[in-house]
Amino acid sequence: MIKFLITGLLRDRSRSLVPVLIVTIGVALTVFLHAYITGFMGDTIEMNARFSSGHLKVMTRELAQNPELLSPELALSEVDQLIIQISQRWPDTEWVPRINFGAMIDVPDNEGNTRAQGIVAGLALKDIGPQQSETQRLGLSRSLVEGQLPTKPSEALLSHTLAKRLGLKPGDPFTLIGSDAFGGMAMANFVLSGTIRFGTEALDRAMVICQLSDVQQWLQMENSATELLGFLPDGFYNNRHALSIAQSFNDLQNESDEFSPFMKALSQQGTMGQYVQLTETWTFLLSLIFVLAMSLVLWNAGLLAGLRRYGEMGLRLAIGEEKRHVYWTLVLEAVVIGLAGSVGGTALGLFFAWLLQTYGLDITGLMQGSAVMFPDVIRARITTADYYIGYLPGVVSTVIGAMLAGLAVFRRQTAKLFKELEVG
Repeated sequence: MIKFLITGLLRDRSRSLVPVLIVTIGVALTVFLHAYITGFMGDTIEMNARFSSGHLKVMTRELAQNPELLSPELALSEVDQLIIQISQRWPDTEWVPRINFGAMIDVPDNEGNTRAQGIVAGLALKDIGPQQSETQRLGLSRSLVEGQLPTKPSEALLSHTLAKRLGLKPGDPFTLIGSDAFGGMAMANFVLSGTIRFGTEALDRAMVICQLSDVQQWLQMENSATELLGFLPDGFYNNRHALSIAQSFNDLQNESDEFSPFMKALSQQGTMGQYVQLTETWTFLLSLIFVLAMSLVLWNAGLLAGLRRYGEMGLRLAIGEEKRHVYWTLVLEAVVIGLAGSVGGTALGLFFAWLLQTYGLDITGLMQGSAVMFPDVIRARITTADYYIGYLPGVVSTVIGAMLAGLAVFRRQTAKLFKELEVG
């Protein structure tokens, strides 16, 4: 019977082509928009991960309990060996060392006397260069306003707002004064290589970015870092996977040693856990609303398709076909149409979602002058749900619409059939 119905649908395009196209388009929109919403809602999480929290963060146990300290005295030691050990266990995760520090910046005049001073929030990155992962992760090349990225030792970047306030231009010298790993005062001379603007006041107020090796030498932190940031494969945060890695790592550490490494997932850092939960909830609600809306559309399409075939139903009943047989053949046809449209629509939706996930949509021009920290490239995110979410509106709604329309079969009167046939 199923083979007979499929053959009939293939030969009679008036019954199959338009319904299948409608289902395909509806399912493709459902899959694509679900992937887009998932990626869009996770953008703020990813921005926070790139700049401060990572998907995973390793610190000393004492610093993890008091993250506001940011003292070089509580930094991780033997960082290179620690990265090798962690990478061997979780090879798909990228680990990068960073140093967060606070310091005073001193700007000299032509005679070497202090001309201006200020307080800066510092970030030391490993291997700052156009093709380096950290540079691309933070978008430093796109954020440059003046000058260039550091290419030599003792070169640094300053936020454009701070440099303008201090009267600094690329090529000018300045001094950073801070506390080293032994609690003493440390000073280092730097040259401004360029200025940057991220587009948010929190970062642009007083940011200085230096090379990791320069800061390690300045603060006497050889082979040390205040934190290791881990980034999961594909560049997207997976809360369950991150929590599992953090728990496995911490189970192997010495809890009594305040300088032993301790790992936290992004959702365990500050208020990010609440935001992760909020993002998951809103992603679910927005996706549910769209799926229900598309379900109503395809339900209505299936219903109208059945209503247009009342003449055909009447003819089949007039020649002696049983009402139950007519009804269930309509339902089976709807199942075949729903499955065909859902498979095609899912493939089409995944294709467009993959394009947006891989290449992204550059909205840099729209974000110029914005005070909101938001990615300048919008990307979708394909998850497991995208492979099956389209079948709810595609198959279920189409079949329900056909079932409701087919109920009219059981209300047909033989006397009315002949009138319909005469009119036809």
